Amino acid sequence: MMPMITPRLLALCMLLPVLGFSARTQAVPNILFIAIDDLRPELGCYGAEYARTPHLDTFAKTAVTFLKHYVQVATCGASRYALLTGRSPKNSGAMQNHALYGGATAIRPEELPGAQTMPELFRRSGYKTVLIGKISHTGDGRVFAYNGKGDGRPEIPGAWDQFATPMGQWKRGWGIFFAYNAGRHREDGGGHKDLMEFVAQKDTDLPDGLMAEAAVSKLAELKNTKSPFFMGLGFFKPHLPFVATKQDWDAFKDVKIPPPADEKPFASPYRHGSGEFFKYETPYKKTRPLSRESANTARRAYLACVRYVDRQVGKVLHGLEELGLKENTIVVVWGDHGWHLGDGQQWAKHTPFERANHSVLMIRAPGMQRGIATNALAETIDLYPTLIELCKPGFSKTHHQLDGVSLVPILSGEKATVRDHALSYWRDAASVRSQGHRLVAKFKNGEILASELYDLRENIDTVENIAAKNPGLVTELSKLLQ
Repeated sequence: MMPMITPRLLALCMLLPVLGFSARTQAVPNILFIAIDDLRPELGCYGAEYARTPHLDTFAKTAVTFLKHYVQVATCGASRYALLTGRSPKNSGAMQNHALYGGATAIRPEELPGAQTMPELFRRSGYKTVLIGKISHTGDGRVFAYNGKGDGRPEIPGAWDQFATPMGQWKRGWGIFFAYNAGRHREDGGGHKDLMEFVAQKDTDLPDGLMAEAAVSKLAELKNTKSPFFMGLGFFKPHLPFVATKQDWDAFKDVKIPPPADEKPFASPYRHGSGEFFKYETPYKKTRPLSRESANTARRAYLACVRYVDRQVGKVLHGLEELGLKENTIVVVWGDHGWHLGDGQQWAKHTPFERANHSVLMIRAPGMQRGIATNALAETIDLYPTLIELCKPGFSKTHHQLDGVSLVPILSGEKATVRDHALSYWRDAASVRSQGHRLVAKFKNGEILASELYDLRENIDTVENIAAKNPGLVTELSKLLQ
């Protein structure tokens, strides 16, 4: 028999939509946000046939893949600051790795009228928030120095209900981040600084494998809660040092890895000495530039690490499906910035050039398009407003205005694009990416002192500065910066 609808019951039903997620049904989408450190878009689904990324390639068939996604700053901490706050460095001033917890840009420990970061907003809005790995800058979301000293305070206060990163044999956050096999790590005092190591036999012999297991276990727990969840899962590889299992190295034994399309050096003041890369000990003779054979060895090591992390992502996505959570969970796969692999004789990130700012972005959301690859320009700061639009109403408010634009019109197929350029920053340079070109401009006191222009339509690794030959285009793109 149907229950009688009394005036009191009718009033309660009318009130439910404004009560927030505590009163909502399971129709509210969960979020699994997967961050992968130093992942440039050199995957099968991005056209790199020599890559070995079957799990991410399969995921791309169920998601919208952004082929032209750009970060705000090509360094971990500042890029993640932009992601988590939704703010451009132009407005926040956050350009350093310690931006989230140090100096004027640090996230305040006290609760403010509005949420300061994305996970804090979701937590205030009724979501259960869980952190595993590196979503902010530190390896486990707590503030410690590389040597282990520090108070361990949350890097982003008020954001996480649970800190669930498994430490394994490495015992602490920076230990798992700079890990080698058998509990050794770069900062343990043992002088371990090998660029690459591929001796581990099992995935769980290394931290990313442990984190994949922990994520699946935690998803099983979250399935039984009444609240929707926001899980931040941050994998470490392919960040230096290049460490994965032996099978990942062996998988490239007979694979022909192409060299960079342009091996000449950048003639730019923003070219750097690749210090982060060259400080490690190598199995080959270190020269500057590296020989073709040595560069190929380093490129193989990077791709082996990508293969390893691809497998961990696959385990988590399989677990999500097995638990019956796939259809009601938004999944984002995001790279915190790109990485130079010898192109322009650069290694690592820390430049305003294309390879350092170009990173992976894939989004799968309930009710949105699937299996689509788009050339629409997107910025990392667009993710915050996108997730709000996908999950609203019932949200708390942000502490500050968000600087990005929602990508939902692209995800839904309503629009082909939502922006005509993407901005990135490095040191005293601002960089603008149009569909075909990148302008890098040096600023001082708001004035452009020098410009570099690169035509990326045929070769994104080009080092030829064509600014002098194209003054009109330089002027046009410069207006976007100013």
